[in-house]
Formats: sequence, structure tokens, C-alpha cells
Amino acid sequence: MQAEPKKTQVGQAGPETDTLVGQEYEVEIGPVAHGGHCIARTAEGQVLFVRHALPGERVVARVTEGEEVARFLRADAVRVLEASKDRVEAPCPYAGPGRCGGCDWQHAKPGAQRRLKGEVIAEQLKRLAGLTPEEAGWDGTVMPAEGDKLPAGEVPQWRTRVQYAIDPATGHAGLRRHRSHEVEPVEHCMIAAQGVSELGIEQRDWTGMETVEAIAATGSQDRQVVLTPRPGGRLPLVELDKPVSVLRVDEKTGGVHRVHGRPFVRERADGRTHRVGAGGFWQVHPKAADTLVKAVMQGLLPRKGDMALDLYCGVGLFAGALADRIGDKGAVLGIESGKRAVTDARHNLAEFPRVRIEQGKVESVLPRTGITEVDLIVLDPPRAGAGRQTVAHLTALSARRIAYVACDPAALARDLAYFREGGYRVRTLRAFDLFPMTHHVECVAILEPAAKGL
Repeated sequence: MQAEPKKTQVGQAGPETDTLVGQEYEVEIGPVAHGGHCIARTAEGQVLFVRHALPGERVVARVTEGEEVARFLRADAVRVLEASKDRVEAPCPYAGPGRCGGCDWQHAKPGAQRRLKGEVIAEQLKRLAGLTPEEAGWDGTVMPAEGDKLPAGEVPQWRTRVQYAIDPATGHAGLRRHRSHEVEPVEHCMIAAQGVSELGIEQRDWTGMETVEAIAATGSQDRQVVLTPRPGGRLPLVELDKPVSVLRVDEKTGGVHRVHGRPFVRERADGRTHRVGAGGFWQVHPKAADTLVKAVMQGLLPRKGDMALDLYCGVGLFAGALADRIGDKGAVLGIESGKRAVTDARHNLAEFPRVRIEQGKVESVLPRTGITEVDLIVLDPPRAGAGRQTVAHLTALSARRIAYVACDPAALARDLAYFREGGYRVRTLRAFDLFPMTHHVECVAILEPAAKGL
């Protein structure tokens, strides 16, 4: 029989508010939920989304957001009364309730982190797409990246791009607290890649800056910092521990301008070098680009002469991989909304005369192309997913196979349901832990016409 959650009074709310912030509840922790927390319930039946807890534990949870009338409350586990066997002492000194919000699972064993991510994927697939793991062609595992299995107490140094927030009072670099603009000053981020850590960002005075993004390219020695000043802030003299190029974000337009050095970094993946300019998007884990290209190409099995689409193509990672494999008689159309990314993609793919990159939103550009049929499609949409309208257009193109690269399992599941409406089924799904210590996970789903699977 489950014990009833206990409420501990820690102060009365004033007459003007019914906030429960600061209220403590002794609760039993239920299953993991999407977003880096677990589910519990108060004695009154309110749902608690509890961070820093693990399923099966009994904890004292302190409310961080929410009111008496709210459907749910957010809380932190501030005391663990009965610990899970998967719990470990957080290796990072800045992890924990009220501290740095960058990592969600520092307190869980690496294998447990991957199991939790797998449970989230399975729950989202079932709830939003009506699919079991078996129906999705998934074995239920989340695979670590190459080299990320380390001895107990060691943390993968995987984050090649770190955006530091600057404490306005001290000029010290730190990281944001969870769901907050407050800065947690840090001396060292444990998950930062070596190329980021060796810049020494945390040891410098950044007075006048709002953020400092540090980038360490994979496959080259390129290092870059992108400075975002506060209104009226003057750029500091950037003297770091390694050679670095410097870019500045315009406080009025949001544009990124070169201060000195190259305006881009060179990233290496799939045997090719890719130029990524102005702090543009590239996979953060050093093994991510190669891991995802391999999974996509193994799933699509491109043939010589294929016509392919690469949607949300960024700087051309998948378009280049496709072009390499479909040969001179094949063709690739990439679509990307970011102007600088399109410029980089065209530069990166200049050796392929039958690759074309169009700028604009996929839902606007794709209908204007007049394309009515393709062989293969790759889409790597933003966190919100592709959406019903775009998926409906894709299913009408009669592609032999479609590869969907997803950084959000909820968006993936929603879009898989739309693909099913359009006559496509999931052939295989693979999940990769390319964001260790956080709740984020990357998936690659391979789809094919449902009739083919009958």
C-alpha cells in the first residue's frame, strides 16, 4: 500500500497570492516524464514535476513554480529519504536544486540515464503516435556515442559549443539556473569539450557582455567566441589561452559580425570539411554528425541516380552525404531558412553540380519547386517538428524511403502519426545519447510506404 504524501508547512502565502512556491511535500516518485523530471502527486492530487529525483525514490520535494489552482507544480527534490539504486553523487559541484540548469541527470548512473531516455521515447511514441517500440522497429535501447562509456565518476567532455551567461554584477561567466535568467557562476563546466575548456572563458572578466558563446570545432583546431553585449556594453579585449576568432552579435539587428579572425569554423564529418559561419548550427557532440550520417545512410540505402530532398538542411551535412552516394546522375535539393547557412551550404557543396540549395521555409519553398516525385527524403526539423502540412506534402511525393532526424521525441511522435495518415509506416527507429547528463536525445526514424510492409 502506497503511503499518502505528506505536506510540510514552511510558511503561509500572503492574502494577495495562492502561490505554493517553497511548500514542501514528502512524496513517492513515479515515472520519468519528458523534460528532465519525474512525476509525483501531492495528497491533494496535484501533479508534481520533480527534478533531481529518480523513479521509485521517496523524497522531500520543494515547489519551485505553481499555485493552488494550477494543474501541476514544478519542484526540486531537496532531500532523498529512500534512494534509487541508480542514484550516484553528482560529479559536478554545480549540479543540484537551485543550481546550474544545464544538466538534468548528473545524479543518475550513465546506464540509468539512457534507460530513462528510452522510457520517455517509448511513452511519447505510445501517447502521440499510438506505436509500441516493436511497431516502430525499435529495440528500446538508447546507444551511447563512441567513447562516451567511461569509468564511474567520469563525465564525457562532449559539448563543443557552450553559451556562457555573464553575471551583470561581477562580469563572471556562468550558466543559467533552471527556468531562470539567474546566473550560476562556474569555474569549469564538466561536459564542455576540451577545446572549449582550454580557452579559459571562466577565468576572464566579461563585464558589459550578456553572453559569451565558445565554439571548438571537430576535426580542426578552429576556435571561436561569439560575444553578445548588453545595451551600451563595450567589447572587451579578448585574450584567451588559445588562438581564437571573435564575432559580435549586433544588439539591434541580431546579426553576427566578425571582429577578428575567420568568420567561420571548419567542422569535419563523413570524410568532408564543412564551413559553419557566424555561430551557425552544427551538432554539438563531436561524434554526432558522423553517427547521424551513418544511421541515415544505412536506413535510406541511396542508389546511383536517385533524386533526393534534404529539408532543414543547415550547412549541407546530409545533402553532401547523399550527393557522394547517388553519383553524377543523381540530384539533391536542399532547403534551409537561414541565410548564412545557405551561403555555407552552397560553398560546402560546390563540388557537386547536381546539388541545389534553396533559401526559405520548407513549407513555403517546397510547393514552389514543382517537384511531384522523389526517391529519398531526409528531414532534420527544429525542435517543434515538421508539422501536419509539411508531412502531408512529403507523403504525396512517393519517396521510397524517408529519414527523419529528431532532437525531440514528442515532435517526432506527432509527426510519425501524420506520416501514418499519409500512408507511411516506421521501418526502423534508432536512438542515440548525444547529450549525456541532459534529458535530450537524438532519434533517427526510417519510414517507407505502408503498403510495402504488408
